Amino acid sequence: MTPVKPAAPPPSRSGRWLWLFLLLLGAATMTVAWASLALASGRQSGWMALLAGLQAAWMLRLGGMRPGWPRALLAAATTALVTVAVQWLVASGHIGGQMGMPPWEAAPRMGAGYVWTLSKLANSRLDLLCLALAPLLALRLGR
Repeated sequence: MTPVKPAAPPPSRSGRWLWLFLLLLGAATMTVAWASLALASGRQSGWMALLAGLQAAWMLRLGGMRPGWPRALLAAATTALVTVAVQWLVASGHIGGQMGMPPWEAAPRMGAGYVWTLSKLANSRLDLLCLALAPLLALRLGR
């Protein structure tokens, strides 16, 4: 008689959406950390955009999302969204602070054109370079 091998356990589906949870968690923490650093230091800290790109690509890889263009594009898009959110929060933090409001209360009251103007004035050339390279870095590392 041949010994019977036990059946292999079925593949787990519990980790199927883990990458989404990790990506959202990473994006939220990066947004809070970057905006807090920028507001506390009085500088835009554009170099943090590169860390946001690294983190987005890493969270998708760590969460088990399959490699390829969807993962790379999602990492780049997440990096761009975090960058926009931080620019918005920093601008609303400075303007809202002058009116006695926290950034999360001032943010919905600020228009996109106003935030764009304030961000152009506040960012140095190095900050703008980092902001432009961050989604490209995430795109490269996300593949």
